[in-house]
Amino acid sequence: MKWVSFNKLGIGKIYLNDYAFSVFGLKVKWYAIIICFAILSAFFCGLFLTKKLHIKKDNFLDVTTIGLICGVIGARVYYVMFNFGEFSSNLISIFNLRTGGLAIYGGIIFSVVSALIYCKVKKIKFLPILDVAGVCFLLGQAIGRWGNFVNVEAYGTKTNSLFGMSSNAISTEMQPAHPTFFYESLWCFLGFILLLCFLRRRIFQGQIFLMYLSWYGFGRFFIEGLRTDSLWLFNNTIRVSQLLSLIIFCLSVVLHIYFLIYYINKNKIKKRK
Repeated sequence: MKWVSFNKLGIGKIYLNDYAFSVFGLKVKWYAIIICFAILSAFFCGLFLTKKLHIKKDNFLDVTTIGLICGVIGARVYYVMFNFGEFSSNLISIFNLRTGGLAIYGGIIFSVVSALIYCKVKKIKFLPILDVAGVCFLLGQAIGRWGNFVNVEAYGTKTNSLFGMSSNAISTEMQPAHPTFFYESLWCFLGFILLLCFLRRRIFQGQIFLMYLSWYGFGRFFIEGLRTDSLWLFNNTIRVSQLLSLIIFCLSVVLHIYFLIYYINKNKIKKRK
């Protein structure tokens, strides 16, 4: 049985089971339960926010369903694409999600693109839904990261900090390690609170989603640099998610500034008229 401890915080060994219960011999893992809870929390949060942004619930439900299905596919495709060696000898294992291997960036990209296509075809306003998604993504990610805690994964390099984490699932030489899953969970939850407060004060449609991208990209860039399980490019010289985080952060900040200037100037012209 796995255990985790945070000695400097005075937290002794916490014993962890991989699964919560069995149904007809099929083990239901805690990771799956936590991810499902994260998705449901994000969904109901979005359903509540649709009222504030005057989004039709039917439209939100349709877009969410499409985005969720494509998001799971995208999360798996992203992971497999940058970690193909793990599956090259047994390609059928690509479809076995019970072994893990989902990457959040792949999920975000596929869900957003699929939602955009659906909205274009159905002639639904996309940007308000995207703003709701930005808030809900952060909530879902904050909760979902605790699935990594149960699996004792997504941890970082050795540290002497207050939050140092020890476990029998981590090599002795690396203990205590940075609990990077916790850092990201906390960062996402703080972002969720901030964006939730700012939602009704947005200046232009799509602003909240750009804020989401910049907030998450900024935090993930530094957190990813601490992790020991990163997906790599160019013979383990560049972390994929760290590079993507930097690109997303820079691009979202530039777009945010551009649209702020555009809408501020547009409002000045209206006032003059």
